[in-house]
Amino acid sequence: MNTRPYAAARATLTLGDKLLEINWGFVLLITVIASIGFAMLFSIAGGHFMPWSAPQIIRFVMGLGLLIVAALVDIRRWMSLAYPFYAIAFVLTLVTTVISHGHLNGAQRWIMLGPLQLQPSEFMKISLVLALSRYLHSLSVEDVSKPLKLAIPLAMIGIPAVLVLMEPNLGTATIIIADGCSLLFLAGLSWWWILPAVSGVAAAIPIAWHFLHGYQKQRVMTFLNPASDALGAGWNISQAEIAMGSGGFAGKGFEHGSQSRLNFLPEKETDFIFTTLGEEFGFIGTIGLMLLFAIVIGYGIRIAMQSRSQFGRLLAMGLTLNFFFYIMINASMVMGLIPVVGIPMPLMSYGGTAMLSVMFGFGLLMSVHVHRQVEIPRAAGGLF
Repeated sequence: MNTRPYAAARATLTLGDKLLEINWGFVLLITVIASIGFAMLFSIAGGHFMPWSAPQIIRFVMGLGLLIVAALVDIRRWMSLAYPFYAIAFVLTLVTTVISHGHLNGAQRWIMLGPLQLQPSEFMKISLVLALSRYLHSLSVEDVSKPLKLAIPLAMIGIPAVLVLMEPNLGTATIIIADGCSLLFLAGLSWWWILPAVSGVAAAIPIAWHFLHGYQKQRVMTFLNPASDALGAGWNISQAEIAMGSGGFAGKGFEHGSQSRLNFLPEKETDFIFTTLGEEFGFIGTIGLMLLFAIVIGYGIRIAMQSRSQFGRLLAMGLTLNFFFYIMINASMVMGLIPVVGIPMPLMSYGGTAMLSVMFGFGLLMSVHVHRQVEIPRAAGGLF
């Protein structure tokens, strides 16, 4: 813990002050987690850095640079950029949805911006947390539950969630809704809204079933009875469970995971990388990784509690919960506790957009930490 006097006691923080205020222990922690991911990608590739581990290392280094830059930017600047970021992410998500409906397979979640392939829905999650934190910062606890005030954040959550669902991308849409609803709860939304909403969602499940795509219905049915089509629709989850179970207590050893190395396990470098860890390092390895994730989440909660502004508190908690939802959904999915959805394991799964968006989120979290003593008037929030 840093015990030296906080540099913000002066009028402004210098660049040197900000660099010293960055929690480098936190940066080391996420580097350790990412390194575990690099090792798993190396193992999956048969002891080679290509085609997955080397590109992922480069992306992580780029992400570290993005994290440090974001941490050095004043939290008030991030607050002023919240709505523009949300608008850009919204437009990109809209464009992706339009493209997906013209795609041959009806599912296109990426767009090309020059040489870059981006998945806008990943950035939508971060920008939504930013924008909602700014809007809710301007409201009192009583205002959050007023219908006219509540309609705006509900639209900010619901419209992009519907667009992402139309791509279709049920997993990401679920996280967008979870992020938004969590922030409303943290801002003080009344239980008179929460309880009817939960009851309404539960009652709407039979209706929503008819709007699911065929493959999504199949995933739900497979989740309920994986053995019904173990060589077809149930193949992914069956192989994942075999890999996790075969690891036992201590695992088969590094580079000795047969399910991944012999290509029994689909999407082993992306959505199902957690199963490779379970097969090679067993119960000890998976619990160890979960403990590291828990420490990251603990850091995030602590940063939120230390912030003197409502915007900083909401932003830090929203980013921390977004990270938690990634972990919870991916781990539950590969262990057969929920239906299969396309959610990566953060810092572990192969993928550029997910890695950069997570690292950008950590940069914003660190900006809250660096500028934790900054007080922002309520009037600085709102829509304009």
